[in-house]
Amino acid sequence: MERSTRQRTAIRDAIAEAGRPLLPQEVLDAAQSQVPGLGIATVYRNLKALALDGELRTVELPGENPRYELVGHGHHHHFQCNVCERVFDVHACPGDLSKLAPRGFTVEDHDLTLYGKCSDCQRAVDKAPARSSDKRL
Repeated sequence: MERSTRQRTAIRDAIAEAGRPLLPQEVLDAAQSQVPGLGIATVYRNLKALALDGELRTVELPGENPRYELVGHGHHHHFQCNVCERVFDVHACPGDLSKLAPRGFTVEDHDLTLYGKCSDCQRAVDKAPARSSDKRL
């Protein structure tokens, strides 16, 4: 296990405070409040080390760059906003999905990602003025 540094502490704190899986750039943006000179290479190096140490888990969604979250959440799923592209934890599960597997197959694990609008983006849509159609005479 590597020694704890200001940078590593800031990275760990950024992920913990976000409460959701973060992209490396999101980690950098949040951690720079504690360590202003922090660079993206240091973030990548520390994310890798923290994952190897078992402190972080990689969240991989199809077609997306990996995000990182703290371990210890237990079994959970994710929600990705189609507007802002942030990913959030979903601490609910549909349960036994073995009925969906082909006959004779055994389900050993599953991963579920929901897609839609997060509450922030939905509020922005709800507050936006209605657009009149563009009529040209």
